[in-house]
Amino acid sequence: MTTTDITTASVNAHLPQVHEPRNTGVPLDLDWALGAQANTSAIERRCANLPARRSVKKDHQAAWLLKAITMIDLTTLSGDDTAERVKRLCAKAANPVRRDILDALDMGPITTGAVCVYHDMVETAVTALEGTGIPVAAVSTGFPAGLSPLHLRIQEIQESVKAGATEIDIVISRRHVLSGNWQALYDEMRAFREACGEAHVKAILATGELGSLRNVARASYICMMAGADFIKTSTGKESVNATLPVSLTMIRAIRDYHARTGFRVGYKPAGGISKAKDSLVYLSLIKEELGAHWLQPHMFRFGASSLLGDIERQLEHHVTGHYSAAYRHPIG
Repeated sequence: MTTTDITTASVNAHLPQVHEPRNTGVPLDLDWALGAQANTSAIERRCANLPARRSVKKDHQAAWLLKAITMIDLTTLSGDDTAERVKRLCAKAANPVRRDILDALDMGPITTGAVCVYHDMVETAVTALEGTGIPVAAVSTGFPAGLSPLHLRIQEIQESVKAGATEIDIVISRRHVLSGNWQALYDEMRAFREACGEAHVKAILATGELGSLRNVARASYICMMAGADFIKTSTGKESVNATLPVSLTMIRAIRDYHARTGFRVGYKPAGGISKAKDSLVYLSLIKEELGAHWLQPHMFRFGASSLLGDIERQLEHHVTGHYSAAYRHPIG
């Protein structure tokens, strides 16, 4: 990957619908979905040696880290969020790396992939990001548990879209997966998809609460069949969030869905990805399993709040040869 490649792809973050025919979904096919299996031991072996086998250094590492920045959904989902915090986060999203570091790397302006907030902060984020091309994503449907009444979850989506969110991160009802009520999961996801209208929908599976990789695979298929534009691992609030085995299971379902339907569905690991070296491993996995087409903001996102700070710190080390203190790379 060259700096020219990054500059061409990353000057601005773009919405998925600009680039891809949208996944319209397909009729529920339980034979297909329930035929999904997951060889846990083989998946774990594949993932265990990936960090050791795939390592990039020096200029190549800097290029990959810059690429990772363009695919971050820069996120604040705290109970004490304020308008000022969200404005600072949006300013960081528009200028994620200090100008002196970018100049030293001979790199033009870049942005993060999106800013992700609660519904109450959508209008603040939309106003703060005006003219940047950075989309606002809203978590919705009773995030993080998803246990509020269905009509209220649908109304929450509609209100966020009305407020200006162009991406909606919904949470599925885990009980449908755990009880094997796949029709209910499909119907729920279809209702969320329809409520989003033109806004793209990311289906959060909360994989740490689904019990098995087989359930993760089946839930991935059902949500894609129902029209999800992205499938996402976690809310970031579970005890177990994004892991490599879960990611491998989900992206292989994405690959199979594309092969059968022609629709490309995006992927978003979220929760616990806070180190630059971890982002490189995930990008390597995507490159090997799905190909370079998925290494774009409209096909892949990191859900993260602290990852950007560590990446910027690593880039400064690459430029200066010295590690800086974390306070030199504020987020919000």
